[in-house]
Amino acid sequence: MNVVRKISEISFFAGRHRQFSCIYISSIYYRDKELAVQFAYDTNSVILGCLIGAAMKVMPLQILGLNHNTAPVEIREQVVFSGDDIARALVSLTALPGVDEAVLLSTCNRTEFYVIADDDGRNRMRAWLLDERKLDSSFGDTLFTVNDEAAIRHIFRVACGLDSMILGEPQILGQLKDAFRYAQDAGTLGNQLGRLMQHTFAVAKKIRTDTDIGASPVSVASAAVSLANQFFAGFKKHTALLVGAGATVELLAKHLSSRDIGRLFVANRNVDRARELAGRFGGFALPLSEIEGTLPEADILICSTASPEPVIRLDHMRAAIKARKRRPIFAVDIAVPRDIEVGVGDLEDVYLYTIDDLNKVIQQGQGNREAAAIEADKLLHEEILRYLNIERSKLAVPVIAALREQSEAIREEVNAQALRRLARGESASDAIEYATAALMKKMLHGPSVSLRKAGEESNEDLIGAARTLYDLDKDTRG
Repeated sequence: MNVVRKISEISFFAGRHRQFSCIYISSIYYRDKELAVQFAYDTNSVILGCLIGAAMKVMPLQILGLNHNTAPVEIREQVVFSGDDIARALVSLTALPGVDEAVLLSTCNRTEFYVIADDDGRNRMRAWLLDERKLDSSFGDTLFTVNDEAAIRHIFRVACGLDSMILGEPQILGQLKDAFRYAQDAGTLGNQLGRLMQHTFAVAKKIRTDTDIGASPVSVASAAVSLANQFFAGFKKHTALLVGAGATVELLAKHLSSRDIGRLFVANRNVDRARELAGRFGGFALPLSEIEGTLPEADILICSTASPEPVIRLDHMRAAIKARKRRPIFAVDIAVPRDIEVGVGDLEDVYLYTIDDLNKVIQQGQGNREAAAIEADKLLHEEILRYLNIERSKLAVPVIAALREQSEAIREEVNAQALRRLARGESASDAIEYATAALMKKMLHGPSVSLRKAGEESNEDLIGAARTLYDLDKDTRG
């Protein structure tokens, strides 16, 4: 952290805390570009150090978003951010008053903003999102918000796959790491979110190592192929057309190939990528511009692109159905926003499933993970407490630094005086006797004055803090 220190006399009023009145103290400021927090300590009384947690105020962690638990795909697809939109959104968010840091996680199943913000900042974010995507106010009913410890728990659960449609799926951790890097590149990741995200990644690794949450993997790709297999009862005589060439399409091609698909086509905007992927599984590649001519061949159509607009239009499918002479097409649209135009599912002989429709298939395949999820939740509780303890311990760091600096100044002063005594011819033993007595007197003067005043005011909190801070025996009570 870049630190700028400023020591000045200020008046500190802590009216919220019992037995406190106006106390003249010094202040030390720790500042970086994201955060400016005032840490106070009494130059004459280090007792106040143990009260730093009550004296400081830090913007809380907040989450605003929606996911497959709160909104259907028709709504989720309206708030997907990808490409350059992510950086633009992050910069816009942190420009809002009351928003200091931001990370944006946007996938087919969730769009969630992880921010360091006050409540007013969170409310401005909500209004910004509605305006950014031209959404009416009723859309707000699908948004959820959580903060502080509940927000930490949510992020941990997301990273571990415990909040996923597919319980324990591993892809979400990679997506969260991508979101972390996007925020770094956009300059919207500060110290608080940075520490939280790094701890989150470590927690996710621990959960996957120490539990069976990732055993017997079920993915959207495997669920789609499983559903298609139920529809056709075998693939040897059928043709599949995959649209896209990302990780999900690669998994689809792998599953279809392992089940002996008759023919496999891969269509993508980047035909070289399509050719590379199709070649690994004995398939054929084509550009998106040739989809219309290939659709009549497809018994199975599965789409997963990042296109903001549909790539399979209604007129495409009408023509394909006519050419197929009523032979059915099994179609799955995994993309968000959807790749297959709304209305295609209403056509006769087209059996269209969205990513939300796959949920039932997925639920059947993850029952053996539920016990592991319970175990993972217990570990998460321990990790949340550990993280909070780490963060809370940081509150004392400025006070410890100030205490050491103050003590060093006293030590240097007394040391100089002791050296002068030696130079005047005093014996070493007399100089040591003076130095140790002077150190004790100077370092205990402030606490002693404050404790006498605390006694006069019956300030038991401050007296008790002194006992704790100096590890004093209980028998010293008067």
